[in-house]
Amino acid sequence: MAKKSNTKHVYDLEERTFQFAKNVRIFVKKLPKTITNIEDGKQVIKASGSTGANYIEANESLSKKDFVFRIKICRKESKESAYFLRLIKETNPEEYKDEATILFNEANELKKIFSSIIEKSK
Repeated sequence: MAKKSNTKHVYDLEERTFQFAKNVRIFVKKLPKTITNIEDGKQVIKASGSTGANYIEANESLSKKDFVFRIKICRKESKESAYFLRLIKETNPEEYKDEATILFNEANELKKIFSSIIEKSK
């Protein structure tokens, strides 16, 4: 019988959403201070933070219906984060594209995770 490995990584979604919001903020600080970056930056900062905040709320929900509602908000905010990250990526110099792409991909991964949670909660 094979020995069971203790290397399996249990990923804490609350921590993952926190890191996403933090990384978005660090990224936005680096962008050139143009009118569009300031406005898009505000939007993506709000949406990325709301993703994690609503996930915390979902975990504190009092009913399954409230849980699913909060997770749907998480999914919506993840989609919005991806939208503004794409705008930022496509309207800024090449030097910002790699980091924007990484964050864009994380927003999409979070959206997929929240969609899966919604499907499994039905």
